[in-house]
Amino acid sequence: MSSITTTNSPVSAAGQLRPTTDRRGILFIISAPSGTGKTTLCKQLTANLPDLWHSVSYTTRKPRPGETDGREYYFIDEQPFQEMIDRNEFVEWARVYGNLYGTPWKSLTEKIEQGIDVLLEIDVQGAMQVKKRFEDSVSIFILPPSISALRSRLQTRASDSAEEIQRRLQKVKEEVWNYREYAYIVRNDDLSRSLRDLESIFWSERLKTKRLNMTWLENNFILDDEQKS
Repeated sequence: MSSITTTNSPVSAAGQLRPTTDRRGILFIISAPSGTGKTTLCKQLTANLPDLWHSVSYTTRKPRPGETDGREYYFIDEQPFQEMIDRNEFVEWARVYGNLYGTPWKSLTEKIEQGIDVLLEIDVQGAMQVKKRFEDSVSIFILPPSISALRSRLQTRASDSAEEIQRRLQKVKEEVWNYREYAYIVRNDDLSRSLRDLESIFWSERLKTKRLNMTWLENNFILDDEQKS
């Protein structure tokens, strides 16, 4: 499938995006080590920002306490996941910590075509694959204050064994080397400040000149009445 580019619609005085028939959504990619707080931040972003849809991926891992099928993930067995791979239904898929994760093509591309911005919460390996397919996507890497702070968070969460925590920390060190591949880096040492930083990124990307609805701009400021389409 070809790469997707985006344009932005004009913004109202209230800061709300005005829908236009030719607006295409922006794909925002967020990656972060486990325990960094990205899920909390992504939920808040989706609640706070208009016209933003949080993409739901498929996984073969078991739900954690409090997770709901279709909200955090679509939880399926490995056989149907493999069948979806065979039918080429994923933008990307990968095995992470022994479980399969995949981003579905259909829902993601439908939202973008409808002019809705998409938030994709994904690991580094998947993010690199998605960026190749969506060249105009916006990538953001969220970091904890430090490795020691992350270790404390994982231990406090008490959902992983000591061996699993050590494996996750080692993976963090490997993933951080990919920071140059991301357009933005946000350090999550304070949840409220990090959320404001992320919201600023989303709004600034929506307002970039390259994403403007040029038809609206030309009709209102450049073309004479007889030239307007």
